[in-house]
Amino acid sequence: MTEPFRPSLLLSMPQMQDPNFARTVVLLCDYSPDGAFGLVLNRPTEMAATSMVTLEPPVEDGNSMPLWLGGPVEPQRGWILVNRAPDVEFKPISDGLYLSTSPSLLRRVLETKPAPRARVLAGYAGWGPGQLDEELAQSAWLMSDIDLDLIFDVEPATMWETAIRRLGADPATLTTGHGVH
Repeated sequence: MTEPFRPSLLLSMPQMQDPNFARTVVLLCDYSPDGAFGLVLNRPTEMAATSMVTLEPPVEDGNSMPLWLGGPVEPQRGWILVNRAPDVEFKPISDGLYLSTSPSLLRRVLETKPAPRARVLAGYAGWGPGQLDEELAQSAWLMSDIDLDLIFDVEPATMWETAIRRLGADPATLTTGHGVH
């Protein structure tokens, strides 16, 4: 990594065999010589986030927003992605995309009806020093600019293919050489 880091999307290549990352779109939030941090964006669960999140007092009469699997690391840890800068502590990811762990924001997101343009995610994707560099060198990932429409409006089942097609590639023609992971 020689250029300054700019958050982006990672799109797994077809040879990605790790079930946690096969056909995934990952929001790469942080990337440095110390490692990388991202959130898988296209893995919704069948459960409403309100039924999986523990807040005190409990959320009553919340919306039906699903809980998303942000990755295999620390699945008990929660993240909130929103499209407007919140009035609580947050990390700006890009214009119109903000990341927070605030319990008060979580409550507002879960109680707003209809559900806001947001994601509640459990867990994250993490890479140790040099690990993502090696995977990128092996062509395990394509990198793409952040696209808010893709994140919030495209169905999760078609997000990976849509993202690759927006890069001008046909997923069926991508090399599926030897496996990664």
